[in-house]
Amino acid sequence: MQTIGELFYGITDRYHGVARPAYLHKRDGAYVGITYDQLRQDVEAYALALDALGVEAGDRIGIVSENRYEWVLTDFATLLAGGVDVPMFPTLSPKQIAYILNHSQATICVVSTQHQLDKLRAITDELSDLTAIIIFDSATAPMTLSAGQRSIPVHPLAELLQQGKEMLASGNKEQRLASLLARSRPDDLCTIIYTSGTTGVPKGVMLTHRNILSNVEAARAVIEVRENDVFLSYLPMSHSYERTTGFYIAFASGATTAFAESLETVRTNLQEVRPTLMTSVPQLFERVRHGIYARMEKESLLRRRFFHWAVAIGLRYVSTLEQQAEPSRGLSLAYRIADQLVFRKIRYAVGGRLRLFVSGGSALSPDVGRFFWAIGLPILEGYGLTEAAPVLTVNRPDDYEFGTVGKPLPGVEVRIDDNGEILARGPNIMRGYWRDPESTAQVLDPDGWLHTGDIGQWTARGNLKITDRIKNLIITSGGKNVAPQLVESVLLRLPFIAQVVVVGDQRLFCAALIVPDEEGLRALAQSHRLDANKPLEQLCADDSLRAVVMREIEHAQRDLAKYERVRRIALLPEPFSIENGLLTPTLKPRRKQIQERYAHVIEQLYADAG
Repeated sequence: MQTIGELFYGITDRYHGVARPAYLHKRDGAYVGITYDQLRQDVEAYALALDALGVEAGDRIGIVSENRYEWVLTDFATLLAGGVDVPMFPTLSPKQIAYILNHSQATICVVSTQHQLDKLRAITDELSDLTAIIIFDSATAPMTLSAGQRSIPVHPLAELLQQGKEMLASGNKEQRLASLLARSRPDDLCTIIYTSGTTGVPKGVMLTHRNILSNVEAARAVIEVRENDVFLSYLPMSHSYERTTGFYIAFASGATTAFAESLETVRTNLQEVRPTLMTSVPQLFERVRHGIYARMEKESLLRRRFFHWAVAIGLRYVSTLEQQAEPSRGLSLAYRIADQLVFRKIRYAVGGRLRLFVSGGSALSPDVGRFFWAIGLPILEGYGLTEAAPVLTVNRPDDYEFGTVGKPLPGVEVRIDDNGEILARGPNIMRGYWRDPESTAQVLDPDGWLHTGDIGQWTARGNLKITDRIKNLIITSGGKNVAPQLVESVLLRLPFIAQVVVVGDQRLFCAALIVPDEEGLRALAQSHRLDANKPLEQLCADDSLRAVVMREIEHAQRDLAKYERVRRIALLPEPFSIENGLLTPTLKPRRKQIQERYAHVIEQLYADAG
């Protein structure tokens, strides 16, 4: 299986006639299954319909959609028809969509809803290459968009699928599909993924079929995915992390993937789907842990003490395993008691069947990782980037070291140069940036090494530890280098901090912009006999409460070097979000935009700094 199309046929052949679903999606308030046979028929019909629309080998097809069954159909059908898909985050603005469609020279754009279609309607005059639009949901009239002197037809997906199924029934099915499959070869372009980036214009990462499939097989070699596993997918498939790990790896393993309805419904969907495997980002784990501790604070004193005893036992047990030692009989017995009486109830709240989380996208706090392992929900932290399709390293279930991102995948070379930058080479490394040879030359050297822009080091056990991004490094006015993510990971351990960005470049000291966890902040205020019932905006502006927060921070960062420690803080009542432009679609802080938005706040922090 050297192309995605060949993978598709190999897996649908293997599970032909099997009742177990390939996908689960919500319909009329309940999850319903889609079998491999239904998937195959839909994809083949869709591919023939794309061919009838004039799609040829190498044509780019944009996708603007949330995670849903139709996203999967579009991906498989595009690649089966020999096309190259260009996925986009559904949160992008019309201007951003126009840039990507024009830069990629996409001839077709597929959208999910009327809302996304309206975005295209606002920019049709700018889309000189676009010849057709496909929409998943029913669209309101008219079914064409005016683009100057021409019209762009809008095709409902249901109609295309019906046309394709009629073509499947008309004869020569095998010959026609075989000719489509033959359009793609292993080193042909599969997808162009535009990096969301925290600054600057997005770049189109060119990934081939070989890039992605080599990464899929290497990851499957070190992380067992079973055919009876169930994934819950909530991270955007338009990003390489979820696309490879939560989509292709699950499919290649014969597992079932359920689509979460939205980020807000993940907690409910966990209980409905009861997944066994799930990919996520650290922010979710931090929220879950904060939520568990916040709920425990409302319990009786006896329950709270028993919970903290159980967690302490769990952490001791995990520490022993991390050191690759055998827990004592007494510790093992205590852990079984803690698990039966405390941890099983917590696991039930996330469905009760989860055997593994995979974390990526940004650094996972070791404290958070240890907590989840202690309660019986192991998190395997990995590392990668879109340009590497995307996984480079990952911790193994039987060889885990907290605070690291593990060892390289089979077939992937990773080394650290004299400047501390992480370099990577292997069959998963991108071809380059679409229509951008200058940027390509900056990150891909003549020997095939990808310069990641990340700083790291190897531990004594041979695991990779990421310290920061080169471009994120803060250089104080005293010449000290500070890795902000390290400092932020320390502050995020505090239960009253939900988000934080450390600043201080060319300043005397570091300061922090903090979005508080509202429940945690109110509990902190109450514990210090301050008014905890004021509106959040007033709490954030309360000098007495800010002083309490600062004392807690000073205690938490006591093990940091003096020049790394945050000396002043601002509490912000508005969270960083995708909607306000302060988070990327993969929930990373847009540091430049945050500092621009709160420039006046930052200046005030340093106003009387001498």
